[in-house]
Amino acid sequence: MKTLKPSLATQADSYHTTVLLNEAVAALQLQPGKLYLDATFGGGGHTRAILNAEPTCRVIAFDWDKEAIKHNAEDLIAEFGDRLTVVWGNFAHCYRLLRKNKITQLDGALADFGTSQFQIQNEDGFSFNHDTPLDMRMSKAHHYFSALHVVNRFEGRQLAKILFEYGEENHARKIVAAIEQIRTTTPIKTTKQLADIVSKAVPYKGYQRIHPATRTFQALRIFVNKELENIEQFMKSCTPFLATGARFACISFHSLEDRLVKSFFRDNQHLLTPITRKPITPSEEEIEQNRASRSAKLRVAEKK
Repeated sequence: MKTLKPSLATQADSYHTTVLLNEAVAALQLQPGKLYLDATFGGGGHTRAILNAEPTCRVIAFDWDKEAIKHNAEDLIAEFGDRLTVVWGNFAHCYRLLRKNKITQLDGALADFGTSQFQIQNEDGFSFNHDTPLDMRMSKAHHYFSALHVVNRFEGRQLAKILFEYGEENHARKIVAAIEQIRTTTPIKTTKQLADIVSKAVPYKGYQRIHPATRTFQALRIFVNKELENIEQFMKSCTPFLATGARFACISFHSLEDRLVKSFFRDNQHLLTPITRKPITPSEEEIEQNRASRSAKLRVAEKK
C-alpha cells in the first residue's frame, strides 16, 4: 500500500475540505484488490485518497446530493476508471444500493457524517451568514418537509423538543416563544429572519464561542434531514456486508452523532470489535488549516 503524501491530509477543493484524511484511510487497513465503501462521497477526498493509497483496490461511493456527484464524480471516474463506482442515494438505504449494484461483501467502509461546506455556503437555509430561503434539505428528492414548514407549522411544544433534543439548546422554550409570537403575524421565510429572532430571544454575549442561532440551525437541519435516524439505519444495514476483518470507520462532528456511533459499536460487540477506545481527533496542524475540523471524531471497529 502506498504511503499517503502529506499534502493529501490538508487537501481542499472548491466543494469540501476533507477531514481526518490520513487517519481514516490508515484505519481501513487497505488491502490489494479489495472493495471499499465511501458512504459519504461529498467532494471525493476520502475516495481519491483510498484509490491512491492502494492502487489495485476498488471503491463504491454513495451520495444523496446530486450536486456533489455532478461537481466531483466525473473527474475521479475519468482518473480511476472502473475502479470507482459512484451511486446517487441515501446511505441509510445501504442494503438496497449495494444489492442493486450486485455487491454482497465489503472489505471496509468509511462514512463522514459532516455537512459539506459547499452545501452550507451555497444551498438554501443552512447558514445564517447568508440570507436565503429557510429550506435546509440536503436532498429535496429524499425529504418533503423543509425547515420553513417546521418553523412555521409545528406546534410550539414539538418545536421546543426538536431544539432541545437535536440542538441541545437550553433556551429552547424562550426561542420558541419568540418564534410563535412572530409567526402569528409574519411567516418566517429566511435564514436572516430566524437568526434575528433567536438572537433577540437569546442575546449574544461577547465571550460566547458560537452565534446564538447555531444550535437552533443545527437542530432544524438534523430534524429535517433525519440525520440521526439515517446514521443508525446505515450502520445497521452496512455491518452485515462487512467481511471478517473488515474495518468500519465513522467520522462524526457533534456529540449526538458520536454518541450514536459509540453506542452502536458497544452494543454490537457480537459482530464488531471496537478498535478505538477513545476517538481519533484532528491534529493541531489540521485544525489550524481547517477550523471546521476541530470537532471531528473518528471511531473505528473491526468485523468479527
